[in-house]
Amino acid sequence: MDVIELADRLWRGEVTTTEFHPVVFSGDLAEITDGVAFLPTFGNCSAFTTDDGVFMVDTGSSFTAPKMHAELRRWTSAPLNTAVFSHGHVDHVFGVGIFEEEAAAQGWARPRVVAHEHLPRRFDRYLLTAGYNQIINRRQFGVKDLMWPTDYRYPDETYVHEHTMTVGSLEIHLRHEKGETDDATVTWLPSKRVLCTGDLFVWSSPNAGNPQKVQRHPREWAQALRRMARLDAEFLLPGHGMPIIGADRIQQALTETAEYLESIVDQTLALMNEGARLADVLSSVEPPRHLAGRAFLQPVYDEPEFIVRNIWRLYGGWWDGNPATLKPANDRRVAAELAELVGGSTRLAERAEALAGEGSDQSLRLAGHLIELAWLATPDDSGIQSARQRIFSARAEAATSTMARGVFRWAARESSGQEF
Repeated sequence: MDVIELADRLWRGEVTTTEFHPVVFSGDLAEITDGVAFLPTFGNCSAFTTDDGVFMVDTGSSFTAPKMHAELRRWTSAPLNTAVFSHGHVDHVFGVGIFEEEAAAQGWARPRVVAHEHLPRRFDRYLLTAGYNQIINRRQFGVKDLMWPTDYRYPDETYVHEHTMTVGSLEIHLRHEKGETDDATVTWLPSKRVLCTGDLFVWSSPNAGNPQKVQRHPREWAQALRRMARLDAEFLLPGHGMPIIGADRIQQALTETAEYLESIVDQTLALMNEGARLADVLSSVEPPRHLAGRAFLQPVYDEPEFIVRNIWRLYGGWWDGNPATLKPANDRRVAAELAELVGGSTRLAERAEALAGEGSDQSLRLAGHLIELAWLATPDDSGIQSARQRIFSARAEAATSTMARGVFRWAARESSGQEF
């Protein structure tokens, strides 16, 4: 399907982001306007022709770099002059190498990479936590053989707050923002009226709460969205998902996403200031109801409940307000004690399956607690293993977000003895 047509149909609600998921969708390169190309893939890439070579925002992942390069070469044969990394996530920064090899073979100048000054620190941290990142990304995306990279293309130039540069006669404005990451760069090309948001806009409930990743910054994220809205862009090219074309649509998408985040932040902080426990905050905070149907805010990747947890962590620390969890007993000790009190782990598992059979969200949540207690108390019981697999498979099926489905499917596979 044509990318521009698909983008319009998504906006109109004729198709959904469940059908065309913003993270996993991959399509062919589309020329959005004169001299501007967009390639939707696992980490979108945007390219601009200039009289001194190609300028790019993001270059894709190691998996998608060959396709990205081939698609770009169908559009232009000009060498890559400069690439800006919108942030340091690995699905956005691994396509430069193929252009460097091409440049060496053709006798061209080596491409330049520009990024925010925090980005090299991210790469350094990834080297320190390579094993952990490999585990959590296998779990999140369900890719058993995913290997976390340890060889990064560090930027040639970094900047601090704002930076203006030119490639050929193309003027490019960069601005640092905080949102999903602390190293985000917004790229604005005023002569083209093109705004490249990176992952500050991704056609999903903002990825401000990923349960397995480092701190996000939802309040600053909303401020960044409002600053972007004031640019009056005609073309928005996001880090994931489809482009948005038209100033009115872009205004709506950016300002309503900001409102969505601001509401969650304000509600969470109000309850924290009243002394509420995290569990009560989680069950009380909801996004604005008038935004519930927005095609670009559906919880297909992250979800509001996880955003609340990240706000709590940012402003209140890791303790949830329950005195029992400040210095808790080992989970297995708690499970064994409760199993003994109710007459055995099998009783816990039976009640869990009964609750799961009711099918409601709250029943499934309770079922998850009880089956996990049963399994922790007697992990070698085959009947309990099977029940745990069924229940967490049901939880995965009912989940809307990539984050939740990944964890629940991992638990189901673990119960059946499958290795990740």
